[in-house]
Amino acid sequence: MSARVGADLITVVTAPDARRAVEAVWRIESARLIAGLARMVRDLGTAEELAQDALVSALEQWPRTGIPRNPGAWLMTAAKNRAVDGIRRRQNYQRKLEEVGRGLAEEHAPDAGDGVGEIDDDLLRLVFTACHPVLSTEAQVALTLRVLGGLTTEEIARAFLVPEPTVAQRITRAKKALAKAGVPFEVPAEDQRPARLASVLGVIYLIFNEGYSATAGDDWMRPELCADALRLGRVLAGLMPREPEVHGLVALMEIQASRSRARTGPDGEPVLLLDQDRAKWDQLLIRRGLAALERAESLGGTYRPYTLQAAIAACHARARRPEDTDWTRIAGLYEALSLVAPSPIVELNHAVAIGMAFGPAVGLELVDELVDEPALKDYHLLPSVRGDLLAKLGRHEEAKAEFERAASLTRNERERALLLTRARESNAQTP
Repeated sequence: MSARVGADLITVVTAPDARRAVEAVWRIESARLIAGLARMVRDLGTAEELAQDALVSALEQWPRTGIPRNPGAWLMTAAKNRAVDGIRRRQNYQRKLEEVGRGLAEEHAPDAGDGVGEIDDDLLRLVFTACHPVLSTEAQVALTLRVLGGLTTEEIARAFLVPEPTVAQRITRAKKALAKAGVPFEVPAEDQRPARLASVLGVIYLIFNEGYSATAGDDWMRPELCADALRLGRVLAGLMPREPEVHGLVALMEIQASRSRARTGPDGEPVLLLDQDRAKWDQLLIRRGLAALERAESLGGTYRPYTLQAAIAACHARARRPEDTDWTRIAGLYEALSLVAPSPIVELNHAVAIGMAFGPAVGLELVDELVDEPALKDYHLLPSVRGDLLAKLGRHEEAKAEFERAASLTRNERERALLLTRARESNAQTP
């Protein structure tokens, strides 16, 4: 059932349906809404408050009046009207109106007056603002998920297994820090962009990784976080189509996400890469990932960190069977990665690839060189990798000890159970 009200076609629905519609619209439109408002009022905190006010108005009105034909435009108009009302209530109305409110009352809804390019610019400004280096990484992640991912503080807290008040404080402090530092709502100058873009990409990938391999808790994966990070990456690729590392990151996430259905067993237990049923890998995501990788390489990003990691993931994606994996190429790619983005974790992964390509004894020799590395002191995958190589060499008693140490270091219950199972299996093989 529908009714025509003014120029908009309104769909009349029940109150529960309207509430679900509001929630769905908010998840889709909130980033654009907040970005557009932030450009106008020049303050992220105020922009989010205005967007939340518009959301409340929708929750109050849509059950009575129906869902507008263009819900995003309705929310923007409601928020703009609230902004104008706020300005008018201030004593210095004229000065503020000229400074940040010129034309607010006269502007039309986004679908009628705002160009796609302007919306894209607003989103890009919001990405760089949420990931500004004045904020801690934890604050960047929380703010990015809040204003770009459209997640509630409850959802963010649940995803990262921290109390909801902690997330709320991080978001509040982040907005205050941005305001106190006078951070402009703008895309940084060209000479500042590479460093800032690295922070943006790092935050998005951190969100993806937390969903792909949860650091703590009872679940091996949190697919919703993977989906949010992938969506943010795709948006960023559309906003910055000439940046190779943006496409490199998207390629990496697409290919890794393609394995999601195969990474857990019937009871949620982890399934390691070489044991996965590759028929469950999502071929559409693999094709999208390979296309993004080709795009990144064509833009000159072949030897950049995310593109190299995507190329490694592509080697797995192209192998129909585990034994078809080109481990020699993977080892070479990790060696290249160690040159452009050196880290002990990259060296550990390089050792794994060397062990697969040239035998466990060679891999173990490289891993043993990392045992005293301070950065890996409490990293559970170091003893896990060492245990795997020892088991392949028939040194089962030593392997058991390594798997038990790895189990003591991980904070993920599913991973701990897997490692203890491997320790028991090694013990059973001990003469």
